[in-house]
Amino acid sequence: MILSDIRKYLSENKTATLKDLSVHFDIEPDAMQGMLQEWIRKGKVRKYSGAPHCSHACAKCTDPAAMELYEWI
Repeated sequence: MILSDIRKYLSENKTATLKDLSVHFDIEPDAMQGMLQEWIRKGKVRKYSGAPHCSHACAKCTDPAAMELYEWI
């Protein structure tokens, strides 16, 4: 059931960070990554990682889950 919920969420929102998905579904980021891997394997989701060198002072870069972006294809 959760895989179909992730599909629905991403298809409606087009993109989401790992952090957003983890908070929305109340699942640890590591567990969410595993579920997202299933959609990546099926060619439905694409993963983007944030740039390792950030020039902004927003502090989002300190949380890797906030920099990991997933896109529904």
